[in-house]
Amino acid sequence: MYSHTKKVGSVGRYGPRVGRKLRYSLRKIEDDAKKRNLCPECSRKRLKRKSTGVWRCRGCGVEFTSGAYIVK
Repeated sequence: MYSHTKKVGSVGRYGPRVGRKLRYSLRKIEDDAKKRNLCPECSRKRLKRKSTGVWRCRGCGVEFTSGAYIVK
């Protein structure tokens, strides 16, 4: 298994099979989808992606739809 992923992070699983630019853009999308965002209702950083386009605040419990990978 490929273990040198310090620079490339989670997209290191693709190794040299995928080009550098594609891995860079995929890493940006994955990082944005996994980070916690501000909730539009309670304004706390407790918003997490539940599934594609579905976001849920773990603070107030509100669930809504937005962008597939980022909150718009």
